[in-house]
Amino acid sequence: MNASMPYRPLGRPARAGFAGPDGPLKALALLGLLAACLPALARDPLPVPAHAVIGVQDRHLQADDWIRRLAQPDRLLLDGAGVAAQNDRMRKDDRHVHVLHDLPAALTRAQVRGWLDPLSAPPTRTLYDDQGGEVTKPQLAAIAANAAVDAVAANTAARYGLVVHRADLRTFPTRQRVFSSRGDTDIDRFQESALFPGTPVVIAHTSADGDWYFVVSPRYAAWIEKRFVGEGPRETVFGYGTGASALVVTGATARTVYNPEEPGLSALQLDMGVRVPVLADWPANKPVNGQHPYTSHVIQLPVRRDDGTLALLPALLPRTADVAPDYLPYTSANLLRQSFKFLGERYGWGHSYDSRDCSGFVSEVYQSMGIVLPRNTSAQAVSPALERIGFDAGDSHEKRLAVLRTLQVGDLVYIPGHVMMVIGHDNGTTYTIHDTTGITYRGADGNVVRTTLNSVAVTPLEPLLFNSDQPTVDRITAIQRVRPQGAP
Repeated sequence: MNASMPYRPLGRPARAGFAGPDGPLKALALLGLLAACLPALARDPLPVPAHAVIGVQDRHLQADDWIRRLAQPDRLLLDGAGVAAQNDRMRKDDRHVHVLHDLPAALTRAQVRGWLDPLSAPPTRTLYDDQGGEVTKPQLAAIAANAAVDAVAANTAARYGLVVHRADLRTFPTRQRVFSSRGDTDIDRFQESALFPGTPVVIAHTSADGDWYFVVSPRYAAWIEKRFVGEGPRETVFGYGTGASALVVTGATARTVYNPEEPGLSALQLDMGVRVPVLADWPANKPVNGQHPYTSHVIQLPVRRDDGTLALLPALLPRTADVAPDYLPYTSANLLRQSFKFLGERYGWGHSYDSRDCSGFVSEVYQSMGIVLPRNTSAQAVSPALERIGFDAGDSHEKRLAVLRTLQVGDLVYIPGHVMMVIGHDNGTTYTIHDTTGITYRGADGNVVRTTLNSVAVTPLEPLLFNSDQPTVDRITAIQRVRPQGAP
């Protein structure tokens, strides 16, 4: 997740050093030599255009401008087997990624409480509602009580479901939105993430009021309204979308065709990286929900029936939708094209506003190429499954700048509570694309400037400030590269 202005430290501190026994990049040991061979940073201050985003010109807002700078933009960074190996490593080595198939049929109290307890303690700090009123301690206690933590049985039979509609994942089983200060209603402190249609979940617990499930998804465990989950047999849930005939959403979003006959499948939002099965044997002239299918793809989507059970039904996805028959090749050009499809989208903390936050943004860009990342910045920044450069608080500004000069398209730069994706260099300055609340920098007159963005935006990195006097560069905790150790 991203942070509010300027940045709120949310993740745990990143570890220093490199991933792997031998430090696969060995970059820090070579920085002195590299710095002597690489071009110096631009010495002239970056211009501040009328839009007040320092150093950003119109050309910087075009993916093609960055693609043209690359010698081999379409070179495969990993082939299909390499992506599969990377994902296997992620699932094996990163505790934040859940392998649902490996969960037992009977969940113990310790397992369920292990997921529940980190979220379930009643908040002790003052929180406010969307009208600016203080949320009282009795109100918070009632919200926490609905989690029914003490009701977790010694052994609970695992139940299985598919998400049927884009749905929020919540800290507590409540739709109550809460905020850290009056008037700051963008960052709901009970919002954790969101799940997309077709996501498999293990149902581990039910709220006291019966309206919520605590679910374990492949990348997160939290509360979801049960009306968004269709419950079905294990083999049906885990088999969904595994066939060869499928489509992957490669646009920022796609929507199914409106239809009045099956409301659960009408104008349904599918986000980047969602993979849906295609009903390849559907008769060419057989209507789907009252519409001829020849102008659309006939896909299969999950719905929740009135009794809560899962059904898999046909739906139409327009042929104009930005989709592909498989995950896109993992190349620098595709990283740039995919990330720029989100340019200007409203920032949504924890995937609120039907959009996404900083870690969700980079996750979905990579997911469109079939690559799995942990959900939150705190987990991404320390993932042992990625090629990592870590920084200590005592690392010098110059050492950090030298590392920035070596970065490649798609590299992920982490500061407390935030992640940025590198898109290239221009005149010695590192440029990134990120989903952010805003940026801070020092103007030509020496005064600190704060520009509210609240969107996916392109910005230079070196001029940014973490706070009124500390450069963002000096708060970088880690840089992660999505490539197995030893890969070129």
